[in-house]
Amino acid sequence: MRDPALAGILSLLIPGVGQIYNGRILAGILWLIITPGFWLGTGGFLGWICHLVSAYTAYKYAREHPVR
Repeated sequence: MRDPALAGILSLLIPGVGQIYNGRILAGILWLIITPGFWLGTGGFLGWICHLVSAYTAYKYAREHPVR
């Protein structure tokens, strides 16, 4: 069983790790690459947004697909 809260927290700490926890390896790698780019490219503004979207998508996916 996937834990949505754990997936969201993991992705909030390090964007992409929650997706990897959910079994979405490619999505996790993309978040790991894209989020630092937004942090550096926009001086942090879009980095926060990208960070939160990553956590939300990991939480939502784990909630909608609870079984591995």
